[in-house]
Amino acid sequence: MAQASPPSRERIVAGAADLIARRGLSAASIRETAKHAAAPLGSTYHYFPDGKGQLATEAVEYAAGRVEQHMRTALEAGPTAGLRAYLKRWRDIVVDSGFRTGCPVLAVAVEEPPEDEFPPALLAAALAFDRWERLLADSLEAHGADPDEARELATLAVAAVEGTVAMCRAKQSTEPLDRVARRLEALIEAACDGDPA
Repeated sequence: MAQASPPSRERIVAGAADLIARRGLSAASIRETAKHAAAPLGSTYHYFPDGKGQLATEAVEYAAGRVEQHMRTALEAGPTAGLRAYLKRWRDIVVDSGFRTGCPVLAVAVEEPPEDEFPPALLAAALAFDRWERLLADSLEAHGADPDEARELATLAVAAVEGTVAMCRAKQSTEPLDRVARRLEALIEAACDGDPA
């Protein structure tokens, strides 16, 4: 009888990202993550010898990279199309999970860090937000937006979407996300002087 192959490192990281997105960082212990990813506890400790902090950091980087890849592809069609795709992705995640899943990057960012410590997972969250903002700002500039306005609008868009995802979960409704989508789209079109593409 063949032995089952051990779970991949990526599957455990993806499981941790999903668990953090659903329950927050505090609830995502190594034991709970192993259970959530259907992985043996020993494998999880083997892959992540530095424990929960290492796993949380990699989970944030994994989730951030997936969003970034999706945004990068969508922004090839311009900032409005990119924003629509970004919003649709979050809408689908929230709805498909029955309003149980949010953003693991945001979940880590709002968690209170230990006193006198700046955890690597929090730094990973800050870098993720920076990359998402930069992608949108670059697209806005490429379509005629003033550079300062592009950066401010990109920050507004990322902050609005992240916050609205949390509101959707609380209200069990996509209405907040739909409202924000309409307003952000109008702002992007105005910033690009009618060339939002």
